[in-house]
Amino acid sequence: MYLTVHVYLSLLPCASEAKCGYAIILMALYWCTECMPLAVTALLPIVLFPMMGIMQGGAVSIEYLKDSNMLFIGGLLVAIAVEHWNLHKRIALGVLLLVGVRPSLLMIGFMIVSSFLSMWISNTATTAMMLPIAQAVLQQLKATEAQADAREFSGTAEDNQAFELEISPTKGEMTDEKQPDTKAQLEDRVCEHTDLQQEIRSRAMEAKYELLTKGMSLSVCYSASIGGTATLTGTTPNLILKGQIDKLFPDNGDVINFASWFGFAFPNMVLMLILTWLWLQFIFLGFNLKQTFGCGMKTDRDKEAYAVMREEYKKLGGMKFAEVAVLIIFVLLVVLWFTREPGFIAGWATLLFNKEETFVTDGTVAILMSMLFFVIPSKMPRCGGYGYNDEGKKVNAPSTLLNWQVVHERMPWNIILLLGGGFALAAGSEVSGLSKWLGDSLAPLEKIPPYAISLLLCLLVATFTECSSNTATTTLFLPILASMAIAIKIHPLYVMLPCTIAASLAFMLPVATPPNAIAFSFGKLKVMDMVKAGFMLNIIGILTVNLGINTWGYAMFDMGTFPQWANTTQVKP
Repeated sequence: MYLTVHVYLSLLPCASEAKCGYAIILMALYWCTECMPLAVTALLPIVLFPMMGIMQGGAVSIEYLKDSNMLFIGGLLVAIAVEHWNLHKRIALGVLLLVGVRPSLLMIGFMIVSSFLSMWISNTATTAMMLPIAQAVLQQLKATEAQADAREFSGTAEDNQAFELEISPTKGEMTDEKQPDTKAQLEDRVCEHTDLQQEIRSRAMEAKYELLTKGMSLSVCYSASIGGTATLTGTTPNLILKGQIDKLFPDNGDVINFASWFGFAFPNMVLMLILTWLWLQFIFLGFNLKQTFGCGMKTDRDKEAYAVMREEYKKLGGMKFAEVAVLIIFVLLVVLWFTREPGFIAGWATLLFNKEETFVTDGTVAILMSMLFFVIPSKMPRCGGYGYNDEGKKVNAPSTLLNWQVVHERMPWNIILLLGGGFALAAGSEVSGLSKWLGDSLAPLEKIPPYAISLLLCLLVATFTECSSNTATTTLFLPILASMAIAIKIHPLYVMLPCTIAASLAFMLPVATPPNAIAFSFGKLKVMDMVKAGFMLNIIGILTVNLGINTWGYAMFDMGTFPQWANTTQVKP
């Protein structure tokens, strides 16, 4: 079949463009159906492009290890170190102890922690760590409330029974012959009434905590996905955008770096997080502010649930030397990222290294700092080294903060191949002329207002990413969007940036993202629960990102003018 298609395509007038289009469609089908692992499908350009005469094998292979891959590896090494020494759990529990255990405060506390952690470590790891903590707190809240209600109900039932028995002789005076049976009948009725009340209250509590569990589970997985959009290394689509911009527009002047991405995406993330909390609050907790926020003194049930989190925090013990070292390296890395090219002033990289060309990138900084994990020991150096202890026995030197075995087990190597596959597709599209053909075909869109184009494309990408991985979605769409932007003379970032964030807005289906799947297994959720909550969040996300690109993003990236660097897009093989 492949031979027949190849012969047919070779007869077409635009054989090169058609061959490349065939390769992209084939990879899109494989990615959507997952008939082969995603990373294996990403290797197809190495086979197809040389055999179709589009690019040489060496030129295709070079695309698989770019600066964006180095940034990805460096960011993941930091995330692995943070997880390895449980620093993320200490941060999570510390914040939750500050916000308290009342439902609304607890939900927003979990959302803040989940979104912050997913800015630096994987969304999946964040969700997998936070959900068990949420389950433990909710179980304690439920058990405590059940005990308090049982005590309260027991006292009320005894009072009611005493009152009924006290008035029974008065009723018995009317019919003396029935008086011996009246007391027993009253006792039976009181018991039946008590059991019925207890069952009703028990069912009400079960329903309440079922809703609370669903809301808390969804808040964790949704905020993890939202938080990942805030930083350049937070999730893979962000890095794909940077890689595609650098590949398609090599003279872009480092328009997308850690600082510029954070400046646009962080306010958008905060706005999206607030609206998400309000929506989840509305459908799962209601808006009884006094009850949910808990104005006034803490009850016994609040104190006992708070004790659970405090006990978990105590189990971590004091901060070890390794945790402090990882935290210092992490903070230093973030500071270096922000100050490398802040935009409004010359950064340290410009002053020291990048005076004429961009030698030092965010990837350079990420690899430099992550290498320290393999040098710094995990225990405080002692006077005289680690030679001997007090008993005269030889003490082995402690391990470093990270070793290769830990990295090998936790590093998602498949993502590196996925990134490379996207860059190879972009290069093939440019070399074959497919990008130019697509851009010319989309030229009539110039008559539509740019904001409408951005909105419609975000809807398309957000819908597509529900049934395909966000990595595959951005890999397929970004080169096409770049060609379209050039054809209709709008700033490429005006459509590429919001669509990249829209690819992370997969909130409706359990299979859309790993965080959704984890929450679905934890939170007693039905598919319709996720669809009802996620549909509105998709709309909220699309509206907020388009608001951002037309306000502060418009000013940051000068979206009103077509950039000079977008005029030179031809990639040489």
